[in-house]
Amino acid sequence: MSQSIAFLGPKATFTDLAVSRLFPDDTKIAMSTIPECLDAVSEGQTDLAVVPIENALEGSVNITLDYLVHEVDLPIRGEIITPIQQHIMVHPDNDSPAFLPETIYSHSHAIAQCHKFLHKELSGIRCENTTSTAAAAKIVKENPERKIAAIANEMAAQEYGLQITKHNIHDFSHNHTKFVVLSKSEVQYKNTTAVPQGYKTTLMVMLPADHSGALHQVLSAFAWRKLNLSKIESRPMKTGLGNYIFIIDLEMKMDDVLVPGAISELEALGCKVSLLGSYPSFMVEEAADQAEVSLKTR
Repeated sequence: MSQSIAFLGPKATFTDLAVSRLFPDDTKIAMSTIPECLDAVSEGQTDLAVVPIENALEGSVNITLDYLVHEVDLPIRGEIITPIQQHIMVHPDNDSPAFLPETIYSHSHAIAQCHKFLHKELSGIRCENTTSTAAAAKIVKENPERKIAAIANEMAAQEYGLQITKHNIHDFSHNHTKFVVLSKSEVQYKNTTAVPQGYKTTLMVMLPADHSGALHQVLSAFAWRKLNLSKIESRPMKTGLGNYIFIIDLEMKMDDVLVPGAISELEALGCKVSLLGSYPSFMVEEAADQAEVSLKTR
């Protein structure tokens, strides 16, 4: 049975690319914003949502984290990490060496990821933010008479019939984005072309009060159990300055002893602990190959 998947659209965004690799046989439904994706699942309009949660260069996608923490009750059912390769593209009618765009459209993160290229090669040209890289490509497609270009991926160039004039303009080759799969029920990963990377568990911890050593006590509950934390970050509780929630990622699947024991210890200290998900992790094949090469050259 096909699953319906809400993703940050329009077609050919990096989210679309990740969904196509993780769920090649399921039904994709493009949404305009991340909240719309999450609301679609929460309200039963779709079975799943796939949204970005972290980028290697730009850090966490705060709107995703905040919406998960404050607005919806949706468990994380999986994650996929994909390489981010940015290209500059124009309408075929404007594909000539003499063409110089007056405006470049893209998502704010993509523009930031290509800062060095834009500063060196296209200095002085105005950049305009769009809701996604694919939305930028769509604008270029629909306005052949304008002197504009887009920064997006190869999937967007193919989808919207654009010509790539410069490949791989991103500043750092190791740029990757992590996307999370969210659903009320268990998710089936059938015929996925992504590479399994093991399991992760994500917890949300609220400290009882701001006192000396509080965070150290939290970390100690994991440290003496030798539980590896791959990430810890704070987000505002939105109840006043200085009040934070901590999001903690563990490099393991929820078990019957160690993780529950750590949670019990934290609760005994007065912390409020919520499980955001225990889920499989995937990586697109190209990213897995790059990681393997990186390890071999260390």
